[in-house]
Amino acid sequence: MMKFLSTTLALLLISESESFSNHALTGKRSTANLVLSAQAQEPTVGDSRRAFFSQVTTSSALLLGGLVFPMPALATTGEKKVNAKLLGYGLPPLTKVPDGMTPLLATYGKGKNRSPYLVSFVHPLSWVVTLPSNDMNGEDGTVQSGDYGKGDTATFYVYEEPGQVKNIASQPKDLFEKAVRKSISQKGDNMYQNFKMTKVVPTGDYVLVDFKYQLLTGAGFEVDRKGVASITSVGNAVQVLWAASTDVRYKKTELVLRDIVASFRCYADGLNLSEELL
Repeated sequence: MMKFLSTTLALLLISESESFSNHALTGKRSTANLVLSAQAQEPTVGDSRRAFFSQVTTSSALLLGGLVFPMPALATTGEKKVNAKLLGYGLPPLTKVPDGMTPLLATYGKGKNRSPYLVSFVHPLSWVVTLPSNDMNGEDGTVQSGDYGKGDTATFYVYEEPGQVKNIASQPKDLFEKAVRKSISQKGDNMYQNFKMTKVVPTGDYVLVDFKYQLLTGAGFEVDRKGVASITSVGNAVQVLWAASTDVRYKKTELVLRDIVASFRCYADGLNLSEELL
């Protein structure tokens, strides 16, 4: 029985880490999954049978219950904590967090190879958050949250080619199309086809975009996806938060995805992020 539960949990962890998502395409594994993997190890000689079953039950509940997930280190979560940190930087606090969601505040660009940005957005309580990884060579990966097993994701992307773009709302649609295309094709242009931008709505310093495309999987399948994105420009680049689901799930997730991108804020100009850097 112990062996069966351990094997079952291992399969769940593998499924979670190799799930359908942009995060999986980058080859990175969620910090939350690494924590859960550690919790699901076989017991040592000194562990009791009861302790092991308790350990497995707890880890399984985290994976399947969809209520509590361990957050990666260095991410600020929860409305009070996020607002306190925003106010500490002299930035406006969050005004309203939608029901069933929680805010995230994280620094992208802690490594020497990237420019730093302070990124904030809300996401469903049950979604797993992943952050960039850092080592002696610099930083890799991005700020992302998702229900990866269902293909629902929200991903931050920095589009460096245009540099800083003044008055983003007045820019031609071509810029927004290129920004979203770059965002969804971080592993190469051959990963998608039939991209179409269906709506563009300027909202001050952010531009909201509706789009759809077909994801080409490594197994040769074509997966229809729909999404929304929020685009801005601070520092020395254009920044995008895009959120998408499969076409089948979009009717159910559309309002959630719109809440996510509408909450997106990115800061760089005038901020002293030196204490956040490695």
